Amino acid sequence: MAGPVSRPAAATPADVMRARAETAMSLPAPLVALWSVRDGLSTESGVTVYSAGDIGERNATYEVAQYAPGFLLVGDDSGGRGFLLRADDPDSAVFSSGLGDLEPAGFDVVSADFAAWIESLDPPLTGMG
Repeated sequence: MAGPVSRPAAATPADVMRARAETAMSLPAPLVALWSVRDGLSTESGVTVYSAGDIGERNATYEVAQYAPGFLLVGDDSGGRGFLLRADDPDSAVFSSGLGDLEPAGFDVVSADFAAWIESLDPPLTGMG
């Protein structure tokens, strides 16, 4: 039997402002809404949604702005695939791509929207922050 789901702290407004500055783009509203409840998460299967404090570094490391302009890397599967959203689209589908080849033409749609994708992830969810 699984233990209780942890209830991590939400990202602070300062964390979200820093994430906006570090990514140099607008952040998708559904991601900010998640951060208002919990600052990132990870699942038993290895899926991680980045915290506000980690998202800037992850997008810089994988050079997302250069290889997939207009997209924001929001998480990964701990196995070399990343999950991305269109930064300017509050209703963006969730896309998946190998982190070594961030060519938008090769992205796969894994969910029609971020909220549905979050709900589909296997519990328990644990906080990152």
